[in-house]
Amino acid sequence: MTAPSDWPIKAELFAELSGSVGNITFTPKSDVIFSYHPFFDPDTRVAKLNADRKSAIPFPNTDWNTPKEDTDQFLDSVLGLRCDGNGVVWMIDMGLRSDLTPKLVGWNTNTDSLERIYYVPTPAALPSSQHNDFTIDEKRRQIIIADEGVGRDGDGTDAALVVIDMKTGATRRLLQGHESCLPEKVSVVIDERELTVDGKTGKEPLRIGADGIVADLNFEWLYFGPLSGGWIYRIRLDDIADTSLSDAELGNRVEKYAEKPNNGGLGIDRDGNLYLTAVETNAVGIIPTETPTYAVYAAHNDIVWPDGVSYAPDGYMYVSAAQVSEAAIFNDGDARNHPPYRIFRFPPLAPSRLGY
Repeated sequence: MTAPSDWPIKAELFAELSGSVGNITFTPKSDVIFSYHPFFDPDTRVAKLNADRKSAIPFPNTDWNTPKEDTDQFLDSVLGLRCDGNGVVWMIDMGLRSDLTPKLVGWNTNTDSLERIYYVPTPAALPSSQHNDFTIDEKRRQIIIADEGVGRDGDGTDAALVVIDMKTGATRRLLQGHESCLPEKVSVVIDERELTVDGKTGKEPLRIGADGIVADLNFEWLYFGPLSGGWIYRIRLDDIADTSLSDAELGNRVEKYAEKPNNGGLGIDRDGNLYLTAVETNAVGIIPTETPTYAVYAAHNDIVWPDGVSYAPDGYMYVSAAQVSEAAIFNDGDARNHPPYRIFRFPPLAPSRLGY
């Protein structure tokens, strides 16, 4: 175990690929499953890494990665994915490329077959929805999704959490408009470049709502926060599951947990240490349990736009370098993103659970 005096540790290069990697998860058999970042409209949405660590095959197969006109039984636009303790890889399909109802697709890697599809219809999904990432509360059988609120011309002001009851498939939209989900008026700045997008009044600063989200390993607390913002928030998972609470009552139970930089993905270990992909730096940060103060934990010059972070059976945390900030839209039409697109890994302070 490293000490703070040793931080940041150097992340280790694990894989190099021809397409941008979004989020990563692992099966109990140690297969590396990842999403090709939907920001770049990839032909293959989700893939399994080959043993050479330089190539991949479509996951779960080619058919599910092939768009269709007469059915929505395919993966359209996937970023967030996690494997549960039963070997089911869950993939959140935002549906943005083909204007589909968002859905969560579960693929059982033990039987190599479809486990279940959960749909996220209106009013749990809005026209501005972008269901980015999620966490699975295996104790209460609920899935909590972070909706960034930046899909289809959204500006983050509709950001919220969405809950799926895994027993019934019922969906609920929570905390829309609450400070824990809304982007703050802070810019994302990389190498002195402020990232901007086309808005209603011209170029506007990139502002993204609820993004990173993770449950602790005891399924007591849910940690989450906007990408554009200075705080990680938390709320008890018992409160998320309590359908008798109004949104106002639920909002009053949200706690400010720790300060942070602008960040995307969230991971956690068994001791409750949080791992944050700090998108403005080439690093993964940490918020230790004992002293919940943010620090840079693992770094490498080539971790450009760290996106998803996830724990593997080999005891390492893995992080993608998606290069989103180098896309043409953020650089006056000059596309600076290029292969190889890399996956890095680093040892966490303590072990975690698969996919966290």
